[in-house]
Amino acid sequence: DDDDDDDDDDDDNEDLSSESEAESDNNDQKQGKAKTSHSQTKKDTNSKKRPLEGNKSKKNDNGKKKKKKKKESEEGGPEIVQVDFTFCDMDEKFFYGLKAQLSGSSPIYASQSSPLADLMIENVAVGTVISTEGDKDGYVYGFASVLNVTKSQDAPCLQHLKGLCLKHCPSQHKVELETVLSGKTNRPAGFLLHSRMVNLPLEITEVLHQQLVLDMDWAVKNAEGGEKVRKSLDFGAFVRLAPTFPSDGSGASVMYKYFDDEIFASNAEYTYTFDAPKTFGSEEKQLCTVIVMTKTGHRAAMKEMKDLVGGS
Repeated sequence: DDDDDDDDDDDDNEDLSSESEAESDNNDQKQGKAKTSHSQTKKDTNSKKRPLEGNKSKKNDNGKKKKKKKKESEEGGPEIVQVDFTFCDMDEKFFYGLKAQLSGSSPIYASQSSPLADLMIENVAVGTVISTEGDKDGYVYGFASVLNVTKSQDAPCLQHLKGLCLKHCPSQHKVELETVLSGKTNRPAGFLLHSRMVNLPLEITEVLHQQLVLDMDWAVKNAEGGEKVRKSLDFGAFVRLAPTFPSDGSGASVMYKYFDDEIFASNAEYTYTFDAPKTFGSEEKQLCTVIVMTKTGHRAAMKEMKDLVGGS
């Protein structure tokens, strides 16, 4: 699109700590089709109208749905299950599911999983949970959220993540990253958090990230409180602590646990990797790769992800 081309030209020399114009969103209402690994289903992905931050109410009828039913194999094999996934706002009922997903995604998050889950629930305007239709137990198949470094700069859990990032940051990027994470930039930076079940269909993963983009764009346009509040939701940079593993010798520097993190890394300003804490009972070495992206890089990654999974 012409608007996207103009944004790319304007942001060629974009600095992480500088202010740039927000990219226009042409995705206020989107529809897509998704296939599970066993069966084909349809999903309505109309954009959600988010409540403002601090309001934890949830919509019921505007959620995205997929039909759920079971079929027995004609030859007595494994049954085929069609699952009705719903994309929900953050809610307190998802606390334990969010905590479990965070802890299971990487040992980096294990010690801070509870306070990070609380922050994501409070940050209802920008965050999406994948659950199932009619779920009353808060089961979480996946989630995505962005935590504002400026708004939550005093939260110990974010201080912990900042400390890890800066402790292991290469010297050539340290001053810049200190500025990004200072909470004093013209446009805020955010920690990008996401996790999911490893066998979740790729199409569902792509829609999850697209819903997060819609959340951010909706919040910037609709937040009450004037320009200052809207500006506080217009993220200019994203920092992701991605779970990775040592390379298997295929030529890549690391192996990403999630394919979407690899796409984010390919559109980042820079990345670097350090050893993650050891996990009790596991002999497999785990790493953490820090991915630092501008807003332009994040949107470019979203387009690449959409093309990769064939999203409509």
